[in-house]
Amino acid sequence: MATTYTQIASNKTKTTVLIVVYVSFIAVIVWALQQIFGYGPEYVLLAIIVSVLMSLASYFWGDKVALSVSRAQPVTKETAPFIVHMLENIAITAGLPMPKVYVINDPAINAFATGRDPKHASVAVTTGAIESLENEELEGVLAHELSHVGNYDIRVMTVVVILGGIISILANGFLRSRFYFGGRDRDNDRGGNPALMLIGLVLIVIAPLLSTLIKLAVSRKREYLADASGALLTRYPEGLARALEKIGRQNQPLATANDATAHLFFSNPFSSKHFLNIFSTHPPLQERIKRLRAMGGAS
Repeated sequence: MATTYTQIASNKTKTTVLIVVYVSFIAVIVWALQQIFGYGPEYVLLAIIVSVLMSLASYFWGDKVALSVSRAQPVTKETAPFIVHMLENIAITAGLPMPKVYVINDPAINAFATGRDPKHASVAVTTGAIESLENEELEGVLAHELSHVGNYDIRVMTVVVILGGIISILANGFLRSRFYFGGRDRDNDRGGNPALMLIGLVLIVIAPLLSTLIKLAVSRKREYLADASGALLTRYPEGLARALEKIGRQNQPLATANDATAHLFFSNPFSSKHFLNIFSTHPPLQERIKRLRAMGGAS
């Protein structure tokens, strides 16, 4: 039977493997560009620079945007003592600084954490979660979100966003070049292998889709890891499992949800019918519940 510790180790390993696959995929795209269009390393370097700059902006200011878009309002011990004290206790248990606390006025059961590191973290929770969940269920949700902070998931996802941006820029740049300069086909001049060029072309065309799928896979592994880490903090995986069950029964989308911030939330903020499962930012609820109950306690 899997324990919390083996679950954490497994998810860390799988995330590392996915990132290695991502980097390898970029190498294949670069090879394809060289085969088809003769692009040199300067084009790849430009893609990396643009992607890093875009991701750094998201890294340093993305939390403020996410909180604003979600209409999250800051609260204190004076205005919301129950939720602030609960989060404070979990933060002490986790050995983390107390994050800023926000509340979203929405009946949907959900929450999210954001911020570039534990010292600059914020946790937002909906009024629906506060009102609908029992204490041990709400503790499980908050422990999950603090685990995202403690696991530095924002940094992992920043790396993933950079890698995805590189692939997107490389692929889009190639397709634009083919559109504008398609009449000046250099393939024949270079005497390239038509079969290799065809393979490369297919790879570049489907690159954005494959990039998205890898990014979603990494995001899902981080959710499994936060579930396991949250269960370790509370020593009660069942509380988190029951919270997920209530979310499944409620199946209520968050009014302020959007595609840009969906991956931050505790569970998919859209209706369960909003996405095909393969394009969801979160693992299936039933699979998360199954894994939590398979832990047999945080031993």
